[in-house]
Amino acid sequence: MRALLINAVCGIRSTGRICTNLAKRLEGEGYEVKIAYGRESVPDEYKKYGVRIGNDIDVYWHAFMAHYFDQVGLWSKRATRDFLIWADEFDPDLLWLHNLHDYYINFELLFEWIKSRPEMKVKWTQHDFWAFTGGCMHFVVKNCYQWKGACESCPKGRTKKLVRSEKENQKRKRAAFTGVPQMTIVAVSDWCRGYISDSFLNEYPIEVCYNEVDRSVFKHTESDFRERYGLADKRIVLGLSNVWRAEKGFFDFIKLSEMLDESYKIVMVGLNDKQRKMLPDTIMGLPRTSSVKELAEIYSAADVFVNPSKEETFGMTTLEALCCGTPAVVFKDTACEEVANK
Repeated sequence: MRALLINAVCGIRSTGRICTNLAKRLEGEGYEVKIAYGRESVPDEYKKYGVRIGNDIDVYWHAFMAHYFDQVGLWSKRATRDFLIWADEFDPDLLWLHNLHDYYINFELLFEWIKSRPEMKVKWTQHDFWAFTGGCMHFVVKNCYQWKGACESCPKGRTKKLVRSEKENQKRKRAAFTGVPQMTIVAVSDWCRGYISDSFLNEYPIEVCYNEVDRSVFKHTESDFRERYGLADKRIVLGLSNVWRAEKGFFDFIKLSEMLDESYKIVMVGLNDKQRKMLPDTIMGLPRTSSVKELAEIYSAADVFVNPSKEETFGMTTLEALCCGTPAVVFKDTACEEVANK
């Protein structure tokens, strides 16, 4: 039996590690497993799984065209065709889709191929809500529910584009993503499942499958993190994200820093250089790391982990912190609350 997973990255960041954990599980069940990915490098231990779709030039071109002309997931035609020739030869019994919207694959060509193989079992894990909107991955903070009908004008500041195609994007997604034999939608939380059930993806069975982490890595881990950064006498409040935005709680941490006394130190991990320069002295900013060992050390060194995001469909960082023995603070009525209460 053969299983093919498709995701933007392989073995790095949250969805990339989810895929490699899944690959190891499927391998244990007797599958030959490959992970088709579109961006960045693959850690050495996972290179046996990795099959790259296209190259850096394909990604840059897709990103450029999508930035100015919209239609994420509708470029990369040559790269997708070349990949599908390989996929036909690999001939998977199980196809497990993850993130398709990171400038590396053409979803119409992909789903045309999927529909040509009606005997193939298909699963699609929804890590966000891009699959049924006109372009955005999340909409809760903006309180926008146009996607239940037709996305007309996105309120999330997509005005830099020369062409805006929300309605057309959603129409093309509906045509591509519906009518697939033997497809199951995988929601990563009950909170996530509720929104999917109100979308055009509700024609498929929807199962809830919580994300898992490698607990042999994400566990309480001793390190010199506190001493290295001069935090031995501080109570550490930790925030961590692959990409920091206002929706992820960037400015919430700045407000929080104004409320805490000098016995606390806020540490934010995953910031770019511009964001680090924006921080007050009361917050220590660190860049993103792809080392899971380093992540476990940072989680373990903290006194509390704070995830102020209201738009997570699951909240992997919350689970990773809890597995390292660090209590987590999250907003109510979010998927993160569901994870914290597991």
